[in-house]
Amino acid sequence: MNTKFDLSAFGDRVVYVKPVAVADLPADIRAQAGDLEELFAVHNAEGEQLALVADRDLAFHLARQHDMSPVTVH
Repeated sequence: MNTKFDLSAFGDRVVYVKPVAVADLPADIRAQAGDLEELFAVHNAEGEQLALVADRDLAFHLARQHDMSPVTVH
């Protein structure tokens, strides 16, 4: 079920974290990912990617370090 939800209703400090398959990324990023098959992207409420990191916990930690409230989407 794909339901669109406006995260901006929670304020401008909410970001979402989602898994990204390395195979779906550009070649230069795939090369940097090494043997990882999945990375985690942090996006703002407008969908702009703010970060791409190696692990989900790191994505949440990074968001919180920047006074953001991370939520998971899938």
